[in-house]
Amino acid sequence: MESMHFESRDLAKTEEFLNRAYTKMQIGGRASDVRTRISRAAADSISIDRLEIGFEMSYDADPLGKICLCEVVSGSIEDHATDGWEDGFGPGDLVSFAPPDRSYAGKVCRSGYTITMFDPALLTRVAGAGRKDDAPVRLLSHRPHSRPAARHLSRTIAYIGDQVLPNPAVQASPLVLASVSQLLASSVLAAFPNTAMDERGSADPRPSTVRRALAFMESHLDQAITIADIAAAAGVTVRAVQTAFQRHVGATPLGELRRLRLAEVRSELVAAVPAERTVAEIAVRWGFHHHGRMAAAYLEQYGELPSTTLAR
Repeated sequence: MESMHFESRDLAKTEEFLNRAYTKMQIGGRASDVRTRISRAAADSISIDRLEIGFEMSYDADPLGKICLCEVVSGSIEDHATDGWEDGFGPGDLVSFAPPDRSYAGKVCRSGYTITMFDPALLTRVAGAGRKDDAPVRLLSHRPHSRPAARHLSRTIAYIGDQVLPNPAVQASPLVLASVSQLLASSVLAAFPNTAMDERGSADPRPSTVRRALAFMESHLDQAITIADIAAAAGVTVRAVQTAFQRHVGATPLGELRRLRLAEVRSELVAAVPAERTVAEIAVRWGFHHHGRMAAAYLEQYGELPSTTLAR
């Protein structure tokens, strides 16, 4: 696999290039608006691409045959659909774009983003020891199980793309390339719920229903989600997810969602400059529109009022 660079203002040439670089696809957009810039750093089975799509580009693509991670830097990717789910992504989101054997479609809205691709067999090789069978390892969710896990994976991808793959010494060393591949695959397995984690027994002893629900909640904390959305993400009924949370978390799913959002409020309050931010502004960002109820819940959870945290 070779590194590359592509720039064009031509829709047909852009589609032709995307077909060569990724998979067979059809794209759409206004020909007068087209601005495309793509660069790739690659070695062995790994490629890390930086894309700037300066127009609204629809896409309808065949399966990639690879693990494909997408991290949005600017703009947005909307109505992205594959494998029975649909989602939208904005700056800071890092997701598994589509399973290797599934087609996908959606719309890029004047977005800058990074695409990381590699052979799915890497996940199986790295998961290796201790697995019950030789079945390929699969990712169970298109979003990482937590924000810290996503941030760690993002740093790993940036390190590989900026410092490792462009290095000629790395390109010339099969041993170093193997280590880089293992680093990337290990970071992906640590970030995303996956079948190897379920087989081995996750460090989290809670059942997969709860873990999938929590992963969905943690990646949608700043969005309006319902108990039905949480149950669907966990792959069970509303009653089943409520029972699982009461038994293994000691709270309702929505109660746990509130706790997670309060934690985000606290993180922002601790980091905020009091003269520049207000409790109300930060609370609303995380879905708390009734100040009194939020303050009471915050006091119960942290033993102090949010205004006290901000004033420190």
